[in-house]
This record gives sequence, C-alpha cells and structure tokens, in this order.
Amino acid sequence: MSDQKSMNADEKQLADLGYKQELDRSWSGFSNFAISFSIISILAGCFTTFYFGWNNGGPIAISLGWPVIAAIILVIGFCMSELVSAYPTSGGIYWWASKLGGIKAGYYTGWLNLVGLVAIVASVAYGAATFFDFALSRFSESWAAGYSLERVFFIFLAILILTTLANIFSSRLLALVNNISVWWHVIGASVVVIILVFFLKEGATHWGVSDVFTGTVNNTGGLYGGEVSGPGFWFYVLPLGFLLTQYTITGYDASAHLSEETQGAANSAAKGIWRSIFYSAIGGWVLLLVFLFAVQDPVAVSAGGGGVQVIFDQALTPQMSGTVLLIATIGQLFCTTACLTSASRMLFAFSRDGAVPGARVWAKLNKAKTPIYSVIAVSVTGLILTLPALWKVNIGTPEEPIYTVTAFFAIVSIGVIGLYLAFAIPIYYRWKAGDSFKQGSWNLGSKWKWMAPLAVLEILITSVYFILPLYPAGAPAFMRGFLGAPSAEEVPFDWKFVNYAPIVLGAIFILLWIGWHVSAKKWFTGPKITVDLPAGVSSADEIALEHEHKGFHQPPGT
Repeated sequence: MSDQKSMNADEKQLADLGYKQELDRSWSGFSNFAISFSIISILAGCFTTFYFGWNNGGPIAISLGWPVIAAIILVIGFCMSELVSAYPTSGGIYWWASKLGGIKAGYYTGWLNLVGLVAIVASVAYGAATFFDFALSRFSESWAAGYSLERVFFIFLAILILTTLANIFSSRLLALVNNISVWWHVIGASVVVIILVFFLKEGATHWGVSDVFTGTVNNTGGLYGGEVSGPGFWFYVLPLGFLLTQYTITGYDASAHLSEETQGAANSAAKGIWRSIFYSAIGGWVLLLVFLFAVQDPVAVSAGGGGVQVIFDQALTPQMSGTVLLIATIGQLFCTTACLTSASRMLFAFSRDGAVPGARVWAKLNKAKTPIYSVIAVSVTGLILTLPALWKVNIGTPEEPIYTVTAFFAIVSIGVIGLYLAFAIPIYYRWKAGDSFKQGSWNLGSKWKWMAPLAVLEILITSVYFILPLYPAGAPAFMRGFLGAPSAEEVPFDWKFVNYAPIVLGAIFILLWIGWHVSAKKWFTGPKITVDLPAGVSSADEIALEHEHKGFHQPPGT
C-alpha cells in the first residue's frame, strides 16, 4: 500500500476501506450538515408537497402526521449515521450494502439509490420552477394571465442548466453555497412565519386549534366515496398524505456521499445525517402549522387543489404572498443545487467501481476535482424523467376544474421509494450482522436492535402506499371496488391520471434483474481498491486481496 505515514486520519481511514484520496477534502462538519439540511429543505418539500397532505387526509395528515412520521425517519437517520461512521465513503449506501450483504446487494442498492437521487433532483427543480412562476404571478397580472405548463417546463430547464453550471465549479464553492443555504433556510423560514402570524391582510383571521388538529379532507376525486371517516379513509387515503413528510425529509444520505470531501468524516458525516433530520423536522412542523393556522376558507383551499399558495392568497396581500413564495423559491434553488451535488457524487462513486455503463466517463474529474460528466448525466436524465409533467390533469369537473400535475406525484414517489429502499438494504444487513458489526466512533450502542427493524418496516410499508392509485380515473377496473371508486363506465380510465411510479420502478427492477443475471454477475466485483497495491500482485490476487482486505463476501446462492 502507499505510505500511510504521510496521510492524515481521514485519508488513512479511507485507505483502509480501499480508496485513495481523489476528491478535494475541503468540507467542514458544518458544510456536511449543510448539504443534507439544504436537500431536506423545508422551504422546498413543505411548500411543493403540501397539497399531498391536504388532499389526502387534510390538516390531521399534516399537523399530527408530520411529527409521527418525522420521528420514525429520525430512527432511520440514526441507523444510517452509525453506518457512515463505520464506512465514510462517497459510495455511501451502496458501499455499506456491499460490505454487509455481498456484491449483489450492493449492485441493487446502488442502482436504487441512484434512481432515487435523480428523481429527487428532477422533482425539486420542477417544484422550484412552479413556485418561481407562482411568485412572479403575484407581482404581475400579465405574467399570471400567461400561465402554461410549457412556460413552467422552460423555467425548469433553465434551473437545471444553472445548477449544473454551479456544480461544475469547485467543491469549495459548493460548500460555501450550502453554508449560505442553511442560513437562508433558517432566516427565510423565520420571515415566512412572522409574515403569516403578524401580517395577515385586513379582515383575515387565524384558524382554530381544533380545525388544525382534527380537520379531515378527502380531495381524491372519489376514492372511498370522498368520505372522511371509515377504514378506507384512515388506512388508504390518510397514509397517502404522509408522502409530504416522507418526501420532505429525505436526501440526507448526502452527508454520506460527501464524506470523502469532509474533514473528520467518521463523526462529522454521522452527525450531519441525524442533525439535518432533527432540525428540519422541528422547523418544518412549525412552518406547516403556521400554514394551517392561516387558512381562511378550507373549501376554497380544496377547490384550488390543496396548494399552499391558495392559503397565502387567502391570508395575505398579493405582494406579501409573492414575497413568501419567492423566499421559498430561492430555498428550492439552493436545494436543487445540493441535490445535484449529492446525485453526481453517487454516480461518480458507483462508476468508479465499474457498475454503470460508460463508467469511465462518469468517473472522470475536471481540474477542479469535480465529476463534471456525472453532473451533466444526472441533469439530462432528470429532464427526461420529468417530460410527462407537460400533461395537465383536471381532477375536478369541467364546470369547476381542479388542476394538478399527476406526473409530479409520480416523480416524487420514484424518488422516495428509490432512496428509502436503498436505505433499507444496508440497515437490514447491519441488523442481521448483529454484534459482529464493527461500530465506528459514532454508534448506537445496543439501540440498533430495535431501531433497525423499525426503520426497515416503515420503509416497506410506505413504499407500498406510494405506488398506489391517487384518483379513480388512474385506477384499473379491478381495483375500483376495493377503492370505493366509481366504475370505469362512470369515470373512464385515463393515462393522464395514472401514478406511473410503479411502471417506472417495475421496469427498472426488471432491467436490473436481467442485467445482473445476464451480465453484471460475471464481471461486477463490487467496490474496488484504488490505493496502491503491493508490487507483484496479479489481477486475480488483486481481486482476492480486495475481498479479504475489505471483508466483502458473496452469500451462497447469489
């Protein structure tokens, strides 16, 4: 191996895991926390997916659902913090799964993680475009009159280009941007709260406590007859609303992906994960409660599609509403930049180990030591994934239209399911490893015994919910009875209403299965050693040394 005496502690630990220091390790612990906090972005998820919670459950899905789901997500974060402390590499989740579950587990985990990250980039960028359009519409009547999905998509494209350019520059610049992002989120969210508490327009009042904590809504267009009680509502409609929380509080694996660029990564990256979840959960809940208390006419909110901008228009003057939306939009731009950074590092790490077609290209670094082609690849793929957002869907009636973009829900679902299933695999294998798992400097002690299975169970349950139909017209005929929905004769099936997340994810799973059995299992050997090997080691010996050195194993039957 290369001379480890000249290495600092971070480089030595990375070398022990088989990698030489290639990326610029210039990020502080705060910067590592900042990128996960920026990706979680309460100024993004709490705004762009508020309507998920409102339409599927109503106020209780938000006021009570948020803290419950957030607490479980924190448990997931604790499990991941323990893993990153033991294995602080850019491959993150994929590397952990390979180490603990074998090469096949790593292969599937890496692809799920990558797909999820790309979908998150696409969804956040599209959300930012939508809210930028909303904000300008509050300041300009002519802009408001010219609304179109094509215009929003053009803004989305511009945002992708700008954030791609930002990510091509130095890692130090990105660290600075994420540090600024933290304060924008803290100060910006505080300003939004102050505006909605103290600067309501004349005649506006705050909603009652009972309305905020007990109000129910079923704005699904006819699932379970539109009822707000009974088993169908509580066990199908309401859980769909939890996507608001599950989507907002995600992407914190960025702290792991940036661990090779972080100083003191074994502790800093671990703390970056759980702290970003904890502080975002508190800040997000405060924001969401303020939104709910600002409701003036709940019926009109439902008629407007459940969007948070409808609440702002009810409670604030157009200028104040536009200001709140603009604050959120800038936060979402920071979030998009951070998401693209995380996704590109994952693609870089996965390509470094030869798991992606065209791996040599995606693993290349520019002079600033950033994976330029990985950045571009993620942006282009996110653009393609978002093309169906050009379809505008009316979930109301021709006389009283309620417009939404079903594709946005699908993209969000793909992101959430891809990421969380990728999280579940190494957490499961860590639980299975038991006391044989060598804990890092930050660890859970013995709490992993109940935290790990709880984390995996929650992920599996939510993953099932988020591939289910949202509206009667998007449900196949055989499911109509189960969903308490109108028959296909009454409400014909229409592809525009389909949640295409299961189609995309199903196709990905089939391709991965075929790819593994036909090709990948013959040549993919998992994470590779990039540090200098002893002189005279043959290629066959090198592979054996990799597995012996890092403890990788191929479970029987794989």
